[in-house]
Amino acid sequence: MREVEHPGGAHPATLVLGIGELTTNAPEAVGVDPVDDPTGVVRDAALLLDGGRVAWAGPESACAAGVEEVLGRAPDRVVEVEGRAVLPGFVDAHTHLVFAGDRAAEFEARMAGRPYEAGGIRSTVAATRAASDDALRAGLTRHLDEAARQGTTTVEVKSGYGLTVADEERSVRLAREVTPEVTFLGAHVVPAEYAGRADEYVDLVCGDMLAACAPHARWVDVFCETGAFTPEQSRRVLEAGAAAGLGVRLHAGQLGPGEGVRLAVELGAAAVDHCTYLTDDDVAALAGSWTDAGSATGGTSPGATSRGGTRPDRTRPDGTRPDGTTGTVATLLPGVEFSTRQPYPDARRLLDAGAVVALASDCNPGSSYTSSMPLCVALAVREMRMTVAEAVWAATAGGALALRRDDVGHLAPGARADVVLLDAPSRTHLAYRPGVPHVAAVWQDGVRVP
Repeated sequence: MREVEHPGGAHPATLVLGIGELTTNAPEAVGVDPVDDPTGVVRDAALLLDGGRVAWAGPESACAAGVEEVLGRAPDRVVEVEGRAVLPGFVDAHTHLVFAGDRAAEFEARMAGRPYEAGGIRSTVAATRAASDDALRAGLTRHLDEAARQGTTTVEVKSGYGLTVADEERSVRLAREVTPEVTFLGAHVVPAEYAGRADEYVDLVCGDMLAACAPHARWVDVFCETGAFTPEQSRRVLEAGAAAGLGVRLHAGQLGPGEGVRLAVELGAAAVDHCTYLTDDDVAALAGSWTDAGSATGGTSPGATSRGGTRPDRTRPDGTRPDGTTGTVATLLPGVEFSTRQPYPDARRLLDAGAVVALASDCNPGSSYTSSMPLCVALAVREMRMTVAEAVWAATAGGALALRRDDVGHLAPGARADVVLLDAPSRTHLAYRPGVPHVAAVWQDGVRVP
């Protein structure tokens, strides 16, 4: 990789040349047929970043005219990447990064045969309550830096390890310092002091706790699972959050089948996460959340044309239909299954039915202590029957849909300039060579990440 600087513009513009494979997730914007390739791959490509936005993308043979048209001057910096692959920054739409403590002993015991149970969360709650703001902030920053070095440029962060009004407010406030995608998860588990009084704890979550946390959060979430919260309790929490102006998301189907997935679809949740155990009705509800809301005319998501299943229109950069409506994304978290030895979600079943799938890390100290989205891509391809194209799309554009964002997850003009350069000739190497540090460079909002 070679860089040449020509400073002098009103705001820095970077032209990336010599891209062997450019994944845009915006086929129409680069003249690619979305039916043939929903990921909008361009070979021998160039990409122009102007300040914090993508200004132009396409074949390198056309970049001189494109740069002149949209920039009207020479770029400030030219980066020659010598045939490497470029893709949008990963969008990690499910993490739990405000925590203290370590659960390595629990992991070791689980690998020796003890099954995963939701109750392990309470040990992290105790450590988090005892930690100072500075300690929690330092841990949050450390994990975000770690994720950024692996190509993650957009992160959702949940609370859920405080479980008192003061500690949950502190968690969402600290998360809001680093990301707008903050989720209030006061209903993570019932804390020890409310043992046997779950409904009273739900009263607190829906009352004083929500009132304290809502000003710092964009989303509300609940762990709808045996050992955590019932569907009825989950509905109360989500409806209270929605009434307070928060978007809805949900944990469901991690430990066994239940009503959580269909509750999420009924409430118009942006995403329902885990989805390890799904009934036929769950799959139909997730697919129908897209196809029933409007006609599916236009492009398809990766895999739909070759494997069947109706998909939402992809003519808009964010994957919504022309009327702007969206369905409920199934966010799959393969790091959890890797760390708990549970069965992996059947992504192929969801995709073939017409559901929309995202991938996320679920980075947390108990069930998935990884911040690596490349690992999630590799696991999705190897263990969940996804193609490389589907997995990369799910980890970028799919995550953006799960957050209802239209500015990230793609590299069409106008998108946020979040770019990952791989030290490999194609995105296939993310799964072909798992565990290898493929990320050579990252630009976040147009700025090279150190």
